[in-house]
Amino acid sequence: MKVYIVLDLEWNQGTPKTERSDLPFEVIEIGAVKLNQDKEIIGRFESLICPVVYKKIFYMTARVTNITMEELKKADGFPAVLKRFLKWCGDDYIFCTWGSMDLTEIRRNSDFHGLDPIAEGPLHYLDIQKLYSLELDDGKSRRSLEKAVDALEIEKNDDFHRADSDAYYTAEIFRRLKKRELEVYESFDVYSLPKSPEKEISVIFPTYSKYISRGFPERRDVLRDKEARSLRCFCCNEKTTVFIPWVSVNGKQYFALGKCPEHGKMRGHLRIRKHSDGCVYGMKTIRPAKPGDEGDLRQKEKTAREQEKKYLNMLRNSQKSKSSNSEK
Repeated sequence: MKVYIVLDLEWNQGTPKTERSDLPFEVIEIGAVKLNQDKEIIGRFESLICPVVYKKIFYMTARVTNITMEELKKADGFPAVLKRFLKWCGDDYIFCTWGSMDLTEIRRNSDFHGLDPIAEGPLHYLDIQKLYSLELDDGKSRRSLEKAVDALEIEKNDDFHRADSDAYYTAEIFRRLKKRELEVYESFDVYSLPKSPEKEISVIFPTYSKYISRGFPERRDVLRDKEARSLRCFCCNEKTTVFIPWVSVNGKQYFALGKCPEHGKMRGHLRIRKHSDGCVYGMKTIRPAKPGDEGDLRQKEKTAREQEKKYLNMLRNSQKSKSSNSEK
């Protein structure tokens, strides 16, 4: 039976002079709470980790966590702690975190140490911060852990910003969320991208669909990909009739509008992001269009055309200037 592993990390970092691009944050503490299907606490895990890269505590890390280097020197290294942790997790579980950073960093640290990957490609998990917002807030805002604890009147017996206590508080918030149907809104950690078209993420949620592409060399390659640029109805997954094709005013976010004969207008949002390995990938959501969406996208389309026209004029003037100077 699948269990929930509510995970929290603390990490150290270097200064601008000592920071390493392959390990900007070095994990120094893992804390976790294990919950069964009834959200009952059935286990806890906590361990400090001896750092091998940043051997001096960053001043903000020390201030927030009160962890000392003397404590860390007595701890095991990351490979040994991670091995114990994953064994403690068991064989059938789903990670749960407050926010989106912890899984990326534990996977990056694992990669840095040359360990077997925790997962191949995007890793499914539950973002309790998001689920809290969906059930008890506006669905968009993201509260801090402490503010959510206060809002739910959870007793604060331990300080925040330690992995064990933050994992416990996150678990207690999760236990108080009543709408189990919201757990279908899984999140995806994209530290590793899909390796092939067959492994790309394409999932339909109750209110929207989500797609995560494999990596591409350049931005234009994403836009040329048939699946990345498709605009399907999120209800029936059938192709829509597109009447506002993908348009962007900043080259990073693209929008489109189509119509499904059965389910009406659909708005697509495609974000093209740079990945840490140097490639780019697309993250697309499709949801029912709101009343003002068509006018908004028409304006974006107009602005994009004006920007393109301005750019082409500048290019022509530059070429004329070069030509004129060469003749002289």
